[in-house]
Amino acid sequence: MLPATIQLCTYNRAHLLGRVLAGCFEQTAPAQSYEVVLVDDGSSDATPAVIEAMRARAECAFTVLRQPNAGLAAARNAGIACAAGERIIFIDDDVLPTPAFVAEHLRSHARAPHAIVRGGVINTASFERLPPPYWTLLDYSGNFFWTTNVSLPLETLRRVGAFNRSFLEYGWEDIELGMRLRKAGVRAVFNREALVYHYKPRLLGSNVEGLLRQARAQARTALQLRRIHAHWRVTLATGNDPLQRTLHRLARALGVRRAAEAVLGRPAADRPLTGRQLLAARTLARDAYFEELDRAAARTR
Repeated sequence: MLPATIQLCTYNRAHLLGRVLAGCFEQTAPAQSYEVVLVDDGSSDATPAVIEAMRARAECAFTVLRQPNAGLAAARNAGIACAAGERIIFIDDDVLPTPAFVAEHLRSHARAPHAIVRGGVINTASFERLPPPYWTLLDYSGNFFWTTNVSLPLETLRRVGAFNRSFLEYGWEDIELGMRLRKAGVRAVFNREALVYHYKPRLLGSNVEGLLRQARAQARTALQLRRIHAHWRVTLATGNDPLQRTLHRLARALGVRRAAEAVLGRPAADRPLTGRQLLAARTLARDAYFEELDRAAARTR
């Protein structure tokens, strides 16, 4: 087996994918020590053309699978099925690996052969103007298994089972797998040098509706996660407890949503939100999340 597989899925991210693949190919680890497995989950933009243009730059093994859009869990599983690496390293299609990324994951696995390895993540608004490659506590995430940057033995993944394909909408499919890994007794270690940049651009006016749709989808999958794992960690992660839901209903009754809508106004579609508008948009997304929690819970009673 190869020492490692980088596995990622993509959907309509042609504007980012070329840069992400270049980062995957430009590693300090020897090209014969890893492969890249990419699943195109039914993209309708220029993704196929970007992939073909990048093939010439791949010195490592590069496998591409194309499938009709089936959601991230199903796409991940397709990639896992053809992975040849002893370790599988997950990233997303908006994540840029630094040159030592693969080598650092493998270094951690040499020290902790049976563990999950969590790498450092730095958010950036641009892949062209990257912040210094130094992870700090300001970049900390408490996620046990977050596919933005995580690796584990392929044998362990196949033993506990891959991603749950019933997660068809946005959110929580990696957390659900992480819960199973915890239950199986797999521990996690952190390597701040196994570093990636996560593309997080400033929100435009045209992004607000998508942000709200995503929040509602995440609420529905939060309830799905809770049905599978009735655990305090899930309650804490999802905020799906009586106190928080009551507080958000109270905030809505006191007019917090109306105030946020007034601050947001009608932003120009092609212009970044101001600081106040960004705060208002995030407030509305949080309100949409908890409102959908209540609606989805009522539908399942």
